[in-house]
Amino acid sequence: MTDQGNISGFWAKGDTLGRILDVLDKAGLSLDTLSIHDLAPVDHLHARGLPATVDLADRLSIARGQHILDIGCAVGGPARYMAERFGCRVSGIDITPGFIEAGEELNRLTGMVDRVDLRVGDGATLPYEDSLFDGAYTQHVTMNVADRAAFFAEAFRVLKPGGFFALSEHSMGPEGDPIYPLPWADEAATSFLITRTKTEALLSEAGFERIETVDTGPKYVDGYRNMLARIEVDGPPILGLHVVGGDDIAVRAANSTRSIEEGRTFPIEVVCTKPG
Repeated sequence: MTDQGNISGFWAKGDTLGRILDVLDKAGLSLDTLSIHDLAPVDHLHARGLPATVDLADRLSIARGQHILDIGCAVGGPARYMAERFGCRVSGIDITPGFIEAGEELNRLTGMVDRVDLRVGDGATLPYEDSLFDGAYTQHVTMNVADRAAFFAEAFRVLKPGGFFALSEHSMGPEGDPIYPLPWADEAATSFLITRTKTEALLSEAGFERIETVDTGPKYVDGYRNMLARIEVDGPPILGLHVVGGDDIAVRAANSTRSIEEGRTFPIEVVCTKPG
């Protein structure tokens, strides 16, 4: 199986849509009045969930009516959030068919079909024409990307001149290998971490400029610790990242926390621009 196949298999844990609909029912949420806010605990499938999406969105200048690309969109939570917050249109792409199937149905249930479209595809070979999007972002996807240079080059290609590219990732820290399993990988074979310096260098080589990076490690440690404390007291919530990420999310979160604290990984958030 290819790296892409291994990674898609890691994320495709059975009937994603069925599990989401089941927990929505258990939580007493009606599908007839479902909002993106109801879905937020389960459809932002990256570390820290919705707060991380909000933090990234706060750094972006998106105008009403612009067309934005979400690379590695999963079930579309961030895409729906961006579309509602900014009044923009968002296209999302992900290698996991079950995620796209679930995301398209959640778009329908939340009335977002006219603003968010999702499709199966690979971020390293984007099925879009040159200079199509006003901006693009990717959240905690690049840790599973072996050819980071191709991934960044494709993001650059599909952006209009002056468009932004934003990413969040766990980069490689200075103090040894991370502790597996992690939220994005069971083992090193599907985890392709590079240093913050290398990420910035590859973005520059792809053609991006005004590369602005912030350290988000303390936020992730706090987020993980708060989640683990709640689980220890009350058990897993009805609505939470475990619904899609798996029942062992607490173990993975604990390993990620330790990896950050010990300097094995280094979470960052980057925003840069295609020259205009």
